[in-house]
Amino acid sequence: MYSAFGRPILLSSTFRYLADLLGFAGPLCISGIVQGFQNTTNNTNSTEKVKDPSNSYLSSEEFLRNVYVLAVLLFLALILQRTFLQASYYVTTETGINLRGALLAMIYNKILRLSTSNLSMGEMTLGQINNLVAIETNQLMWFLFLCPNLWAMPVQIIMGVILLYNLLGVSALVGAAVIVLLAPIQYFIATKLAEAQKSTLDYSTERLKKTNEILKGIKLLKLYAWEHIFCTSVEETRMKELTSLKTFALHTSLSIFMNAAIPIAAVLATFVTYAYTNEKPLQPAQAFASLSLFHILVTPLFLLSTVVRFAVKAIVSVQKLNEFLLSDEIGDDSWRGGDSSVPYESCKKHTGLHTKAINRRQPLRYQLESYEQPARKQTRPVEIDDVAIKVINGYFSWGSGLATLSNINIRIPTGQMTMIVGQVGCGKSSLLLAILGEMQTLEGKVHWSNVNETEPSFEASRRNRYSVAYAAQKPWLLNATVEENIIFGSPFNKQRYKAVTDACSLQPDIDLLPFGDQTEIGERGINLSGGQRQRICVARALYQNTNIVFLDDPFSALDIHLSDHLMQEGILKFLQEDKRTLVLVTHKLQYLPHADWIIAMKDGMVLREGTLKDIQNKDVELYEHWKTLMNRQDQELEKDMEADQTTLERKTLRRAMYPRESKSQLEDEDEEEEEEDDEDDNMSTVLRLRTKMPWKTCWRYLTSGGFFLLFLMIFSKLLKHSVIVAIDYWLATWTSIDNANEARNTYHVAVFSILSGAGIVLCLITSLTVEWMGLTAAKNLHHNLLNKIILGPIRFFDMTPLGLILNRFSADTNIIDQHIPPTLESLTRSTLLCLSAIGMISYATPWFLVALVPLGIAFYFIQKYFRVASKDLQELDDSTQLPLLCHFSETAEGLTTIRAFGHEARFKQRMLELTDTNNIAYLFLSAANRWLEVRTDYLGACIVLTAAVTSITEGPHSGFVGLGLLYALTITNYLNWVVRNLADLEVQMGAVKKVHSFLNMESENYEGYLDASQVPKDWPQEGEIKIENLCVRYENNLKPVLKHVKAYIKPGQKVGICGRTGSGKSSLSLAFFRMVDIFDGRIVIDGIDISKLPLHTLRSRLSIILQDPILFSGSIRFNLDPECKCTDDRLWEALEIAQLKNMVKSLPGGLDAMVTEGGENFSVGQRQLFCLARAFVRKSSILIMDEATASIDMATENILQKVVMTAFADRTVVTIAHRVHTILTADLVIVMKRGNILEYDTPENLLSQEDGIFASFVRADM
Repeated sequence: MYSAFGRPILLSSTFRYLADLLGFAGPLCISGIVQGFQNTTNNTNSTEKVKDPSNSYLSSEEFLRNVYVLAVLLFLALILQRTFLQASYYVTTETGINLRGALLAMIYNKILRLSTSNLSMGEMTLGQINNLVAIETNQLMWFLFLCPNLWAMPVQIIMGVILLYNLLGVSALVGAAVIVLLAPIQYFIATKLAEAQKSTLDYSTERLKKTNEILKGIKLLKLYAWEHIFCTSVEETRMKELTSLKTFALHTSLSIFMNAAIPIAAVLATFVTYAYTNEKPLQPAQAFASLSLFHILVTPLFLLSTVVRFAVKAIVSVQKLNEFLLSDEIGDDSWRGGDSSVPYESCKKHTGLHTKAINRRQPLRYQLESYEQPARKQTRPVEIDDVAIKVINGYFSWGSGLATLSNINIRIPTGQMTMIVGQVGCGKSSLLLAILGEMQTLEGKVHWSNVNETEPSFEASRRNRYSVAYAAQKPWLLNATVEENIIFGSPFNKQRYKAVTDACSLQPDIDLLPFGDQTEIGERGINLSGGQRQRICVARALYQNTNIVFLDDPFSALDIHLSDHLMQEGILKFLQEDKRTLVLVTHKLQYLPHADWIIAMKDGMVLREGTLKDIQNKDVELYEHWKTLMNRQDQELEKDMEADQTTLERKTLRRAMYPRESKSQLEDEDEEEEEEDDEDDNMSTVLRLRTKMPWKTCWRYLTSGGFFLLFLMIFSKLLKHSVIVAIDYWLATWTSIDNANEARNTYHVAVFSILSGAGIVLCLITSLTVEWMGLTAAKNLHHNLLNKIILGPIRFFDMTPLGLILNRFSADTNIIDQHIPPTLESLTRSTLLCLSAIGMISYATPWFLVALVPLGIAFYFIQKYFRVASKDLQELDDSTQLPLLCHFSETAEGLTTIRAFGHEARFKQRMLELTDTNNIAYLFLSAANRWLEVRTDYLGACIVLTAAVTSITEGPHSGFVGLGLLYALTITNYLNWVVRNLADLEVQMGAVKKVHSFLNMESENYEGYLDASQVPKDWPQEGEIKIENLCVRYENNLKPVLKHVKAYIKPGQKVGICGRTGSGKSSLSLAFFRMVDIFDGRIVIDGIDISKLPLHTLRSRLSIILQDPILFSGSIRFNLDPECKCTDDRLWEALEIAQLKNMVKSLPGGLDAMVTEGGENFSVGQRQLFCLARAFVRKSSILIMDEATASIDMATENILQKVVMTAFADRTVVTIAHRVHTILTADLVIVMKRGNILEYDTPENLLSQEDGIFASFVRADM
């Protein structure tokens, strides 16, 4: 530490010492001035030597005894002191910022080497990493800011005590003793504060985790009517958090109280002792010099408690960082080719060559094709040099020591397509990760062969050998433009880019985005649907110029047309012509004939490996099994099918992107423009309103704490400050009286003591009321916010990015909880102090008011200028910090991808750039604070000068001169606090404003015309559905998505709904739950019109299985039945139906086994099965399945189809079909197109119509 930051710290300490020593000039000058003033008023002969303590410091020449000279000296000393102090602060700030930068780089380097098992096993969550970046580094930085105080304070205290002793003798030591004795209490409070803060932090992390889950699964919660269960669990955590906030507030107010009360107590002790021990009456010169000395002494003691607190926090932070930096790392990458920065470099070096290669590729391609095909078929027995990757006797685990994959012996042939198939959860994805070195190797080794240099393709020879293009099963996108996500740091090549986007059929999606492929996506940008994200990830893998491509289930979120297109264009054409080695994990067995090499897996072992022919000959059983599953021959899709291939996702995207299309008919053009500007701004920067203080928001905040508390706070504040002024005033009158009789003395002391006591009590009351009020306000605001958001319409969640909503609950709530109350306290305190000081000086010397006018004007402009700048700089700091935090969390999420691509160096570089921008912004912010302080300090010095001069010429008697000067000195300390607190409060009120903006949102209409009690207990019993003339739209200003739909479904019928994506299938399923706006027509279920029911009743009586599987953290039991209504037998039955019973039985704890956040500890297919089980648990007579089998392999899907037919024999099942063959056994098929029903009949009848749409679907899907 010293070697890195030693010199600047030394420099800053030197400045600090100079400043502190100059600080003592103030009291001495005051004492001199008052003394001199007293002498002139007493008309003593001024040549007489007066025994003046300041003599021992100032040479006895008359010059220095001159009052005016002293005033000027005081002014100069102040200016110098402040300049040195600010210089010292600036140097420490700069050092602190550098330290933070260094720490961030360390953390980042560590993240890049973290072992994946840490993240997936939940040992280290993304939240923890974010905390390290956002909180711990800042704690250390703050500690460094306050560091010099540790050396400066003892010196200050010792000097102060020596001077006091010179002025007052023994009684000074009494006062000092009071201060020193009370300091440990300060320290005790400070440690308590740190503890309270820690527990608050733990609770708030937990609360955020829960809130995050609610927001991610909000659609499911609404459809199942479970909002309130989850809402109460968040509220419970919030109550715990508030309890620890209460202790936090109590201790904060105690420490504020101590700071205010200690000087009063010390002064009281000192002067009372002095009055009773000394013969001489107290002189004004002594009194006021010692008063200002006490003020100087209190500051280091007050700071000491803060510094100690920060030191404690810093130690905790160091421990946390230490723990993080020592956690598991992945094995060394050496076997995958030396330096990780190679790919980055090579891409840069060979750009010229690369384009040439592409242009030469056309003719070369044809030559290849002409003689490659036959050649490839003959060289089937693969020689060893033709293997890209070999795994020999591999046992791999996820860090638990148990082998997830065992006895793996496989080869992946170079330049060919290898497919890995198997059931859900048999370790297909794990195998890829093991090859990439993300898993712990227990024994065996992965061998990467060097690339065959003899390959005919010119491209292959310059490709980087060891980097792998990898597309994970869970798509991972950067917060960047679409283009950057696909190119991912490679050089841009138009032809190649076009080929890739076409292969992944991304062009139509890109056309929908407002700025084409330059649109930002990700947390800050537009949220894309799963399929779109997956296609972008596949495109990224295809675009990279690597020898080996790993695709982990790229088809899971795509419908048939898209996956066929991707297979034909992307994989067969693009990849194989490039002679790239491809490893593909998939559930779609119909693609098996394309594979050159097949690896079949089961339960973490390799079942078979070889070509399709080998398997056909050797393992007939397996081949037959596959054949039955391959329910369709793979044939070219009809061209007309291709054309009509818009996806539902594009539709939702369009809905989210252009809500304005439909509004424009209603609104004038100017409003239109306004909105567009707004839209553009939202993307990157928040609109800035350079307005005056947000008084309205302040008022809202204060009133949300309740009027009684508000009144109490204002009243106690005013009272306290008037008492404090009274104390000093009394001191002035007491010391100015000459007679020293005993009775008078006692009387003065008594009044003085009573006033001081009252002051101390009032200090306690005010500090408590402020904190109490802040707490109530925080409690109410969070409660309202949570309830408002949870009841919001689903459309709100489609439109608003998740991160934005989460910010209200994390950053903004934190500001309201912890930052506004102290800011408010300190603002009112310093403002009132300044006002009382100005009042006091004006009372002592009315002429001062005249001088005040120009100073006041100067002050007004300084603060106005500073506030605007400070607000902008603060926003700049926040807006540069956000990308930095995002970059950290996004790196942690996409670790496997980044490491597979070998792009660590590029990401490191990006992190350093982001850190730099943020540090610069922060440096500017603190420089602005220094600017303000220098300005206000000079102003304060001017005030002191004017006060001194006016009081010397005009003053009534010496006591008041001293009083005036004392107050003038305090003003200098408090002026900049006023401005800075104002600026802080303005920024912090932004949080309240943001929260309020959500509170004005409309909620869903939960009330129905019927009472919940009027609905029969077992409704819907039969499950008869009548849809009469139904019209549905997403919002009342959008076009209808369903137009006049009529249908009748008999009880217990199995209905299939199919249609192109975007034909309104899903909207129909949402209409049953009234998630969309039904503006005409009605749905009648068992004779009750659903629009009359209370929402909660309606949704709790139907069940639905969604396309995306959503699990919550908690036990399996909680996930199946959060209301805890069912018996265990019922749950086991549901799990058995969903083919999960054996797996759950094998887990530790059975039904009480834990599910991690988002269900990450199960595979996607397993999660989907849990969702099925969840629907079975709820015994409703109507089940809606919305493309529920999309991410399940065919074997499991067939089982499920049977189950639905048997277990749900007596219930009505509405299936929205992803693959048409799943609804061939249905009783009724509805074919939809663009919100209308086109065909409506039994599947047999529809199939007999040769030219019908359903028939054409089925032909395409055989």
